[in-house]
Amino acid sequence: MVAQPAAYSDAPPQPVRLLAGERTSRIASDEIGIHIREWGDVAAPVIVLLHGLRGYSGTWRKLAATLSDRWRMVAFDARGRGESGWDPQRNYYTDAYLSDLEAVVDNLELDRFVLLGHSMGGTTSYCYAAKHPRRLTGLVVEDITAGSSVAGPGFERIVAEMAVLPTRFADWAEARAYWRKLRPGVSDAAIEERLFESMRTDGKGGVVWRYDAEGIAATRVAPEPGRIVDLHPVIAAIHTPTLVIRGGRSDFCDQAKVAELEAANPALTHASIAEASHYVHDDAPESFARLVEGFLAGLRASRGASAIGN
Repeated sequence: MVAQPAAYSDAPPQPVRLLAGERTSRIASDEIGIHIREWGDVAAPVIVLLHGLRGYSGTWRKLAATLSDRWRMVAFDARGRGESGWDPQRNYYTDAYLSDLEAVVDNLELDRFVLLGHSMGGTTSYCYAAKHPRRLTGLVVEDITAGSSVAGPGFERIVAEMAVLPTRFADWAEARAYWRKLRPGVSDAAIEERLFESMRTDGKGGVVWRYDAEGIAATRVAPEPGRIVDLHPVIAAIHTPTLVIRGGRSDFCDQAKVAELEAANPALTHASIAEASHYVHDDAPESFARLVEGFLAGLRASRGASAIGN
C-alpha cells in the first residue's frame, strides 16, 4: 500500500470541466471500441493527437483551448485506456496502435492533417508518417526518439513503475498519494485530472484503474522482443516536416540521439523546453503550445492554408 499522509483528501475527484463545443464519438477498430474526442470547427484544418502510455484523450484539453479556434483537433483514447475498449488478446503494441489510428483517420475521412504524439503516441506517429507520407502535412513528436523505449534511465524508470503498479487503492486519499509521489512536479489540478480520467471506484470502497493496467504493464515489463519497433529506420524514412519537442529535464528522450537523427534527415528539427520533464505538455503547457503554434505557422507559410487542411 502507498503511504497515506493525513493531508490527502479522500473526496472523489471532481469531473473535469469540458471545453465549449467539446464532443465525443465512437468507432470500431478490430472490433474494439475507440472513444474519440474533438474540439474545433469540423471544417478547419485537422490535428490528430495521440497520448502516451498511461494517458487519455483529455490530456490534450489545454492545447485544444489554445488552438481549437483555428484547428479541428481530434484525440482518442488508445485501446485499453479511458473510454476505449480493452483488448482481450492484450495486443498493446505499436502495430495495434497504428491500426487504431488508421481506423480513426479513415472513419472520420481525414485526407490531410497534422499528427502530434507523446511518448508511446510518438512512436505510433513516427510509424504512421513513414507509412503514409502523403496523408500528413506535418508531424510533432513529444519526448521520444529512437532507442527511448529500449534502454536508458527513462526506460528503466517506466518499466520499474509498471512492474510494481498497484492494482487497487484503499481510497481516494491513497490514490492521491500515489500520483503525487509519481509526479511530484505537476500541479494539484493535474493530479486531480489524472484521478478523474484514469481511476474509478470499484463499488467496494476502493479505487481501481480505468485502463487495462495488467495487460498494458505486461507488454511493457516483459514484451515480445520481435514486436518492439526499431525507430532508427522508421525516422530515417520520414519526409514530412517534423518537430521533436523534448523536455530539458527528460530522462527518456536523449538529446544527442535527437541531434544525430536530425543531422541525417533534413525533415527533422527539434526544440527543448528547459523546465519540462518527459511530460512536456503537462509540465509547461504554455511553452509547449507556443512551439506547436510556431511550427504550425511555419507549415502555413511554406505550404499555404489550403495545403494543410483536411
